[in-house]
Order: sequence, then structure tokens, then C-alpha cells
Amino acid sequence: MRTQVVIIGGGPSGLLLGQLLHGQGIEAVVLERKTRAYVLGRVRAGVLETGLVRLMEEAGVAARLHREGFVHDGTQIAAGGEMFHIDFKALTGTPVIVYGQTEVTRDLYDAREAAGARTEFEVDHVAIHDADTDAPYVTYDQHGQQNRIDCDFVAGCGGFDGVRRQTIPLKQRCEYEKVYPFGWLGVLSETPPVHDELIYANSERGFALCSMRNAHLSRYYIQCALSDHPEDWTDKAFWQELKRRIPPEVAEALETGPTIEKSIAPLRSFVTEPMRWGRLFLCGDAAHIVPPTGAKGLNTAASDVNYLYRGLVQFYHDGDPEGIDRYSEKALLRVWKAERFSWWFSGLLHRYPHQSDFDLKMQRAEIAFLRDNESQQRAFAENYVGLPY
Repeated sequence: MRTQVVIIGGGPSGLLLGQLLHGQGIEAVVLERKTRAYVLGRVRAGVLETGLVRLMEEAGVAARLHREGFVHDGTQIAAGGEMFHIDFKALTGTPVIVYGQTEVTRDLYDAREAAGARTEFEVDHVAIHDADTDAPYVTYDQHGQQNRIDCDFVAGCGGFDGVRRQTIPLKQRCEYEKVYPFGWLGVLSETPPVHDELIYANSERGFALCSMRNAHLSRYYIQCALSDHPEDWTDKAFWQELKRRIPPEVAEALETGPTIEKSIAPLRSFVTEPMRWGRLFLCGDAAHIVPPTGAKGLNTAASDVNYLYRGLVQFYHDGDPEGIDRYSEKALLRVWKAERFSWWFSGLLHRYPHQSDFDLKMQRAEIAFLRDNESQQRAFAENYVGLPY
């Protein structure tokens, strides 16, 4: 079998790249390790930057997003029992849209099937060969049969633990990592959101986040120990702890109920350089991880897709390799800015082991400066809604 681009990973970034390339007449095959049902069963973040929304529009898959998504013109920051608003629309002219990553993925799968584009599920032992030549190919097993796809390029769009990054020789690869000393315990609840905007809360007991998926489905998080397990937390214990970490008036308005999903996610910052080696390109989690505090994971993957998609179109339509030659440079410039914002925002809101009284005073002063200074709010808003591609 032969195709122009092999995309490894059937999550939102791989599917978005595939759909954009399809619209330009560039053939791509998507390889996914799990089933479609498994991929769509994963609960993920749902704050979309304008850049991602524009890519969805360009791919022709934004109709349901615009119909069902929630436009958020700002967000709430809580600390010391008080809360203040940061107005994205007033400060930048740009909102964000709350629309679940699962729904983004569903829309992309539906569009890919409607287009008759090829997606191979339940593939195993994926290997990339000769990526440093002009004739790369990918091998994989599927249902007990070995397969090979020859191609022009390989896009590694899968997860952090995939084969894509390890294909690049270690002597040509640099990795940067920060592991945070806590996790996020998250629950999904069939209850109305407590507020019409997200609430990011700093408290003496640790971080909390009040989020949502739709008008009847809420997502809540609290900072927890890395040693915790979801089963350690009853629903009652979770709701009690959440209420202790948010302003009293918000806690009073909070509607609780049985949780339908409960999980703990560790936090890390990670970047690998370069994001291109020969005919192999890394996108999204294959190349970088951000803590979820700034809602940058999916959005940063989308910016990678933007640079790679436009570079491949430039190569195939114009015979010009400039876009793919500069892919890693362009992508990493934006990646590191997203890493900085996520690292800074995590430091603003969480409790860290061994924080001194001075450290806590500095944290409170930083929050007060954000509350009182319009220039600082504008910088925050510009980063949160998404820096330009």
C-alpha cells in the first residue's frame, strides 16, 4: 500500500490534520491503536482557542461546535474567599469556546468516514522506517496480519508514550521535563455548572477548578496528592473538599450529585526538540505535554497541525519545502510560550510542598497584581485565548 502521508494517532490532532489534508487533495492514512469507541470514551478538556476553531471551520467540521459550544468571554479567578473576572473579549476582542474534546474527536471521525478517508483501528507494533531518507515507510500489525505502508511523510500525532519520538536518535534529540509534585482529581457530574464561566481557585487547601461540558454536565477538579487513588475519594468527600476551596457564595450555589467519572491526572511539563527528523514530524503529545491549568494541551497540538498542514500544502501544491523545513522552528516557538504560560499559571494557583511564608506572600501578591492591573490582565487574556499562529 502507498499513500502520501501516514498519520500515527487517531486522536483530535491526527484527525484534524487528516481532514485538512483531505480538503486539499492530499491523501493520508490514519493509524489508531485503539477502537473508535475507546477513543471517544476518553474524557478530555474542552476549552478551544480561536485558532483551533478556525482550523475546524477550514476543515468543514465546525457546524455542531458553533451550534452546541458555549462562548466564554472571560474567566473567574478566586483567592482568599473572593473572586474577580478577567474579560477576554474586552481585553483582546477574542473569546474562547467550551466544547468537549470528545465532541471535537467525534465530529472529525464522522467527517472522515463521510469523506471515505482511510482509518485503520486496533493496530499494534507500529514502526517507522527510513524516516531519514526520501522513501520512509511504516509497518504495523492488525488482527494478526503484518502490514506496510510506503509514504512521503510520517506525522506522529499519538500520545506521549508512543513510538514516534523514540524514532529520532537519542544523540539528535533533547528532552526537557518538569514533573509537578501533585495531581488533579477530576469528576464528571450530571449537574448544571455552578457558574457560567470557569472558576480557577487558589486556596490554603490547594487548587480547585469549576468547569463544564454543557448546561447539564459539569467537570470539577481539585489538587490532590500523587499517592491518592480515585477510589480513595467518595463523592461526599470530594464535594466537601471542593466547597472548602471555592468562595462561600459559589459553594452555596453548587449543586452536587453522583459522579459518572472520576480520575486522577499527574501534571508534567515536557518538550522534545527537534519536532522534525527527516520525513518524520511530531505533533501534540508526541512532542510536548503541558499541565492542564492553562487549557493548552489540545490547543497547542492544533497549532502544530496548523504549521504542518500549511507546510505540506506548500510542498505538494507549490513544490516549495520552506514550510516543512521550518516546521520545527515555528512550532517550538509557540510551544515554549504555551509551556511558559501553563507553568506560570500552575505556580499561581497551586500549593507546593515546602512553600515558605515568603513564597505564599509572593503568590498572593501575584494574584493581587493580576486582579488590579489591566496590563497584566491583558497579557493573561492574550495567552489564555491563544497567541497568534
